[in-house]
Amino acid sequence: MSQKPLFHFEISERKVLLRLFDMVAVLLTLSVVGIIFRFDYFQIDANNWSWTLVFLIYLNLFGNIFELYDLQKADRFDSVVKNVLLTTSLTVLFYMLTPFFTPSLPENRLQILFFFISVAGALLVWRSLYISLISSPRFYKRVLVVGDSFDIKLIAESLQKSDPNYFVVGYINTDLKIKTEFERADLMHFEVEELQEAIKKHHINEVVVASAYQKGLMLTLYNQLSELLKKGFPIRDYTHVYEEVTRRIPVQNVDKDFYRYFPFSRSNQNKFYMLVFRVFDIIVAIVGIFFGILISPFILIGNLIGNRGKLFYSQERVGKNGEVFKIVKFRTMTKDAEASGPQYAQINDYRITKFGRFLRRSRLDEIPQFYNVLKGDMSMIGPRPERPVFVKELSELIPFYDTRHIIKPGLTGWAQVMANYGDCHDDSLEKLQYDLYYIKHRGIFLDLSILLKTLSTVLFFRGQ
Repeated sequence: MSQKPLFHFEISERKVLLRLFDMVAVLLTLSVVGIIFRFDYFQIDANNWSWTLVFLIYLNLFGNIFELYDLQKADRFDSVVKNVLLTTSLTVLFYMLTPFFTPSLPENRLQILFFFISVAGALLVWRSLYISLISSPRFYKRVLVVGDSFDIKLIAESLQKSDPNYFVVGYINTDLKIKTEFERADLMHFEVEELQEAIKKHHINEVVVASAYQKGLMLTLYNQLSELLKKGFPIRDYTHVYEEVTRRIPVQNVDKDFYRYFPFSRSNQNKFYMLVFRVFDIIVAIVGIFFGILISPFILIGNLIGNRGKLFYSQERVGKNGEVFKIVKFRTMTKDAEASGPQYAQINDYRITKFGRFLRRSRLDEIPQFYNVLKGDMSMIGPRPERPVFVKELSELIPFYDTRHIIKPGLTGWAQVMANYGDCHDDSLEKLQYDLYYIKHRGIFLDLSILLKTLSTVLFFRGQ
């Protein structure tokens, strides 16, 4: 092991790096602009430290909402430009509209323009450096996968799709009966005896063990991995890597050993957390119902013109512990949309009216569900409640599908803000993986992240 692997950044390190240098770049630029152009609206000194703190809070808040710290979008300059301009606009606007915590508006309104250009310019320059330097292949995490054919394919395709900086260099196949073919020509195959030489030659940062647990590893390979482990080389289990990178649980591969790898979050049994969560549900539900009453005349007029039918509709859904309740929504489909029987809603579904499509994309169709939240049938955050007929069908097809019913369903959730629209078995499996990740890691920080991502979904009109 004389040759060290090339340097790389972990996911958490890249997120911290983005946040830290966003703040440093903006504050440094504002300081320089203040000195050169005598810009006195925003001053960084001991007497006005609270102004800087409020500004940084706004910057981080709107940076989260407008996805500045989404690593997949941070690698694309077109997404960065849009998100930086949106973040800067809202940060500057809120900073100006809260003079109790921030300085009064300057007499020379040109200073506001200097303020906006300084913040946006600093972020764009730093993010372009990030894309060209930090996100370049020289900082990719180079991985060698050891395992059977099916799991190797899952690692190579799923993880690189979730994190472009996670580069699978090659693999060692532990199932010699099955041959694996990949679309990537540069994905190299190594023999067991070549393991240590491959690590040196190809600058491998980590070995991921993806062998099926019931089979185990061959003795020769096990001994080599043990030797590497003694030298401090990172060797990780693929279920943990998959969960860390994709932020979902690979239920389709843990098979009968599922509960060994799925310790439920303590928050699910924490009475204080559950009390705070319920109080939060009630407060938000009351505000949501009040907002729904305010906009109901506009929804009613749009429904009369665009839908020409009843404003509300109710439908049976499966809730906590498998109990069935009736969900309330604004109607978005044509009359007799399910005359031929229950079926999944699909992307560009012909049954959805034009006004109904607007309600879905803006998430306004779900406002009546605040009533379900107030009643206690649902929470603000949790797995999306599914219809009994689909629950029965999916429970037979997907392992551990019923596990999502150990907590209340939610108006929004981790699967809703992370997964694609579910209109087939594969999409339902992906959503289940996200739902189980939430149940496993449930806590205030994940809840806050979901709320911020939900705001992004509404603002970017991504509802479906």
